[in-house]
Amino acid sequence: MATFTFELVSPERVLFSGAVDAVVLPAVEGDMTVLAGHAPMMTSLKTGFLVVTSDPGNGKRILIRGGFADINQNGLTVLAERALPEQELTQEILDHEILTAEMHYDATTDLAAKHAAEAAIAQLREAKAALNY
Repeated sequence: MATFTFELVSPERVLFSGAVDAVVLPAVEGDMTVLAGHAPMMTSLKTGFLVVTSDPGNGKRILIRGGFADINQNGLTVLAERALPEQELTQEILDHEILTAEMHYDATTDLAAKHAAEAAIAQLREAKAALNY
């Protein structure tokens, strides 16, 4: 399978930089898989798991909270608002993320922001269930 360059950056650190076979993105339009040769585009990301496959059958999950993805001829760059690798996630961290999203929901009167916070809460609860917490 052809590879491409992928870089995942959060405000705290670079979480991944290297050649990959595929990346599944939690795009606001719906989950999308990026492979080598993908058409150039930019998309906004929602809360959910980004899955990086650098070896066939060996995907790494990273929980992201918003951001942007830039797909171009050089590869894929994701700038995440917040990103946590699966192995760093704990029930306490997920509970804190849910509480933060609930506070954003309660603190705004903007309908779009309420909808985004509500969706983030649902995605975080799904992530918690997926990790059996």
